[in-house]
Amino acid sequence: EVQLVESGGGLVQAGGSLRLSCAASGFTFADYAIGWFRQAPGKEREAVSCISNSDGDTYYADSGKGRFTISSDNAKNTVYLQMNSLKPEDTAVYYCAASRAGSCLALYDYWGQGTQVTVSS
Repeated sequence: EVQLVESGGGLVQAGGSLRLSCAASGFTFADYAIGWFRQAPGKEREAVSCISNSDGDTYYADSGKGRFTISSDNAKNTVYLQMNSLKPEDTAVYYCAASRAGSCLALYDYWGQGTQVTVSS
């Protein structure tokens, strides 16, 4: 019933841009917080960004601050992560996740399958 599907990943050169999408079904984004995470080979999963639709707050990890922008389209049940000025160290599988508590600081209940982002140097 509940499903999150990421898309928009791919191969880009350093300095390029990608926009990732997270499309939800089975629940309404407006009632949830949606976070973006990534996991690079040999590393633990790390938080990238989050948006709390209930209060409009957004959060960014230092790694992407100033380069990444999270946004949501509640009518489409979709959250986006615009990534600019990409660096090779941004290479990872990117996941979106939903927190039914509606807080970026809460546990995430649902996860997508991930989309690969590869940034070449």
